[in-house]
Amino acid sequence: MSSLLGALRKVMFAPSLASVGFEGRGFDVPRTPSAARLESIPQSVVCGFEWGIDAPELWEAERRLDMVEPEMRGFAYEGAAMAFTILDVMPGGRKDRTAELMSGPGLPHVFLTYIGIGFAMARLPRPLWKKVLPDLDGVPFHPTMSWLAVDGYAFDRAYFDTRKWVDEQFVPQPYPWAGAPAYFPRACDQGIGRALWFINGGDPVKVAAAVNRFPAGRRPDLWSGVGLASTFAGGCDRAGLLRLREAAGEHLDELGLGVVFAVKARTFSSFVPPHTRRAARALAGLSIEEAVELADSTEVTESAADGTPAYELWRQNIRDGLAPSVGRLSA
Repeated sequence: MSSLLGALRKVMFAPSLASVGFEGRGFDVPRTPSAARLESIPQSVVCGFEWGIDAPELWEAERRLDMVEPEMRGFAYEGAAMAFTILDVMPGGRKDRTAELMSGPGLPHVFLTYIGIGFAMARLPRPLWKKVLPDLDGVPFHPTMSWLAVDGYAFDRAYFDTRKWVDEQFVPQPYPWAGAPAYFPRACDQGIGRALWFINGGDPVKVAAAVNRFPAGRRPDLWSGVGLASTFAGGCDRAGLLRLREAAGEHLDELGLGVVFAVKARTFSSFVPPHTRRAARALAGLSIEEAVELADSTEVTESAADGTPAYELWRQNIRDGLAPSVGRLSA
């Protein structure tokens, strides 16, 4: 019976590898080695999801996930977190799978496992959202970085419902995530910005044009998402990164903000690929060590009295701290 339920869950929730590829999504992305590498990221998420749905115990899921190469492993854990979240909220679920994953073997990838929760949210009705965030007391960056779940939700919707979320620039209804419903659309825009990097195959000209088609008020959060995706996922050479930096213009600090969070996530996982080092220097004028120091020295854990989430306060502090390096890049 359990294997039958697992098969049904796959059919209901898991896209195929072909359907998450750029051609399967209908994205106009040339077939290049860098595009193929970028395309393998959503495919890694699908593999992680299937392993998470299939594995009866965390031990087995961990063994499967840790066979993925280090650069892609976090994305596979992202998919597993999506699977475990769905298992937790469905009737008869154990209710603790996601917490065990995020506080255990998935801890080095905690930034991405939050995003995996958001992927699950994209497939669950809103009334179930109140059940998706596990009790993670004692886990680093909780609950501050739980906003990445909202980011992940919007990334998923922009990637799989591109006409509505990107072409028609849909604005989602506020949701009281972490008690701050007004911030919900902004966190969504950060996820949409990340999705634009993938939808446009890491092409800096196309990405910038896609961002600039949105209303001016939404562009800062979109650019921060672009900075995060380009630095964490890669897909662009140094010349392209310099074009991206130039295109960001007045939003260079937002682009750099995404860079810093991407570097923090990569270093926390103990694996920093060369493309992350290259992007940190090209987009924000920072070494890996400088980016981590900026993130660590500006961290905020408490929301403001006016309700501004700690997550956004941390982002503001990073933007302020980027001013000297951004100034050098703009000179």
